[in-house]
Amino acid sequence: MAMHQRHPSGISRKKVQVSFVVRDEVERYHRSGINSLQFDPINSRLYSACRDSIIRIWNTKNIKDPYIQSMEHHTDWVNDIVLCCGGRNLISASSDTTVKVWNAYKGFCMSTLRTHKDYVKALAYAKDREQVASAGLDRSIFLWDVNTLTALTASNNTVTMLNLSGNKDSIYSLAMNHCGTVIVSGSTEKVLRFWDPRTCQKLMKLKGHTDNVKALVLSKDGTQCVSGSSDGTIRLWSIGHQRCIATLRIHDEGVWALQANESFTTLYSGGRDRKLYMTDLRNPDSRELICEESAPILKLSMNAEQQTMWVATTNSCINNWSIKPSGNEEDSTEMDYERPLYTQPKMTIKGGTSIRQYHVLNDKRHILTKDSEGNVALWDVSTACKLEDLGRADFEEEIKKRFKMIYVPHWFTVDLRTGMLSIHLDESDCFAAWVSAKSVGMRLNDGSDPKLNFGGLLLQALLSHWPRTQPEEEPLQDGAVYNVNGSGERVSTNYCFNVPGHTPVIFSEVGGRTLFRLLAKDAGRETETLGLSDTLPMWVVDITVLKQMPKFNKIPFYLFPYPAAGIKSVKKDRLSASDMLQVRKVIEHVYEKIIGAGSDAGSQTGSTHNSTTANSAQEQKSDTERDPLSMLPAAEEKVELLCQDQILDPNMDLRTVKHFIWKSGGDLVLHYRLLR
Repeated sequence: MAMHQRHPSGISRKKVQVSFVVRDEVERYHRSGINSLQFDPINSRLYSACRDSIIRIWNTKNIKDPYIQSMEHHTDWVNDIVLCCGGRNLISASSDTTVKVWNAYKGFCMSTLRTHKDYVKALAYAKDREQVASAGLDRSIFLWDVNTLTALTASNNTVTMLNLSGNKDSIYSLAMNHCGTVIVSGSTEKVLRFWDPRTCQKLMKLKGHTDNVKALVLSKDGTQCVSGSSDGTIRLWSIGHQRCIATLRIHDEGVWALQANESFTTLYSGGRDRKLYMTDLRNPDSRELICEESAPILKLSMNAEQQTMWVATTNSCINNWSIKPSGNEEDSTEMDYERPLYTQPKMTIKGGTSIRQYHVLNDKRHILTKDSEGNVALWDVSTACKLEDLGRADFEEEIKKRFKMIYVPHWFTVDLRTGMLSIHLDESDCFAAWVSAKSVGMRLNDGSDPKLNFGGLLLQALLSHWPRTQPEEEPLQDGAVYNVNGSGERVSTNYCFNVPGHTPVIFSEVGGRTLFRLLAKDAGRETETLGLSDTLPMWVVDITVLKQMPKFNKIPFYLFPYPAAGIKSVKKDRLSASDMLQVRKVIEHVYEKIIGAGSDAGSQTGSTHNSTTANSAQEQKSDTERDPLSMLPAAEEKVELLCQDQILDPNMDLRTVKHFIWKSGGDLVLHYRLLR
């Protein structure tokens, strides 16, 4: 599904990056930490917002298989979610800078709000007024009317909002009471700022914390507030008296999650120390350790009726813990604080593995990864697929095992932020990697060896369902369509690579906000077609629609006789050729043009000029135009090429020679030597 609000063409002058995610068609399990939870007691549904960019819905009554569906539309961490309208709708906030409105029952995105200019970190909800507030790293707080948001459509997407100004630092926490009379924000400014959302008037600023305020809860009547901070303390504030009335030093490290009961008498807290505490706000010295999680706690969501707490952590699992007190009314001792009431959760929603480490192989097509459970896998970037699960193999040994002395320029970057492989293509280096078809295992029926551009062909594959990219030429028998690029070389412009239709394709400003997201298979739908036409930069259109492949990369070099060979040096000319040119082509040039064998031009040993090696006569002839029994074997039997006194393999190309053997700045220097 594409985003409902489109950027008009030309609205962004920033450079546009193309990204895609290598993943399964249905991602049933969280791949990373879970930032937020919302429990719907009426339908026994749990909504979880994950750092893998996906919101998932769970049936908490089905212990064996709780998964219902995934809500996919964000392109970065989902940082917070709130259920509203009696559970009919869900609002989400993400690091992709958007706020989204969802149909919670059916799980689809209804509209996208692009008002924020940076990560949106927190939401607050006043259920009596159906009002939502959003805030984040851009220091802004926006107030939205939920009924207006749920009425938005693709054609009617204009919405007005109120802006609460005055924050001086990035906002990480937000809270609003049920009737919408008070809103409070916490930030890296280390203070709490209060407003009246009805008038947008500033009420007060309360100081006390010494680090980022990461969690907030307000009492129903808006008279009291509890804050949790990275400084490790919890503070209880009287809003009427504008002061801190209690400081709780319960946790050993930062406090990241708070939850209070309806009467605001019991507080539940968790954070970096992985411990979930229950504290009586009427008597803060009375507290109990409910449980200890296996990872830092990020969010709490209570099921008051069953007296349980859903706990989200930086791991991908969600646990449901009993929060029934011990019943011991006597004062707890310090030892009691460290003895958890419960050691096993009542229910666990299983999570998936997260990719933690990667290595791009030398062919710049395959990637080895290692996940959070130590499993190693091999992936193919060009087809957006996993090739092989290698189990708990030695990661470093697998890298060594697959090493090849071949150099292909970097043409993509890898991002593991969501726990999955995200591949980014930028205009500056996307087209740097030219390879021959044979070198990547392609054998064409006519015996030719056209040159392939990894980035160009992958872009074509990602947008192959877009009607504007469909080729008008009739394909040849091998299924390929060929063009001639700016260097006069035959190059493939067909969809040599195929990516799964479920692959998410994302267009975004470099280092900035997402402009458009779609699944590869949906590019032919009307909404997506219009969105692509509005969003695609010209460098992508040139490749995918106009089939204008870029020119080859050139490499300059010098060619001299080996110093000890006793051959008189010819004129010192700076030569140039495609960086994919094989050493055997240079050997052939030496044999034919310089040594003078097999050619009438043998006497013209001094006539070698810039860009005249294989770039002219050799480079523009295909392998099928040569007699395989004629010159090449004879040339390789008579001449060898050296670099840094190392004899070169005729199959090696110039860029590999420069990267692995020359290893120096300046132009590559090659020497030739006659074989006796």
